[in-house]
Amino acid sequence: QVQLVESGGGLVQAGASLRLSCAASGRTLSVGAMGWFRQAPTKEREFVAAISWSGGSTYYADSVKGRFTISRDNVKKTLYLQMNSLKPEDTAVYYCAARRVVEPGRRGNEYDYWGQGTQVTVSS
Repeated sequence: QVQLVESGGGLVQAGASLRLSCAASGRTLSVGAMGWFRQAPTKEREFVAAISWSGGSTYYADSVKGRFTISRDNVKKTLYLQMNSLKPEDTAVYYCAARRVVEPGRRGNEYDYWGQGTQVTVSS
């Protein structure tokens, strides 16, 4: 099994930045691509960003493109999401996810492992 633990969430004002981290442990040799998803109250979970195992391929939702950057450190077994120019509509619980396949996906059902989530709240 693989365990994923997110950190770095918090309450910030619009325009601020946050960096989320996701630490992987356990059978991490089975971890390939990783991604971030988010879920706001009363809304369905949505894709935010994903990255291949090598880091060479990244995908972003249109709503965050140009503001968020996904990256990973395979030595530290950690995934990151740098979030700049935050908006109130970015408020959500952010989840880290991992899949066994090396190439990233945009759908939640493509991922095998999930973290518990970290809350990000952006005030106007």
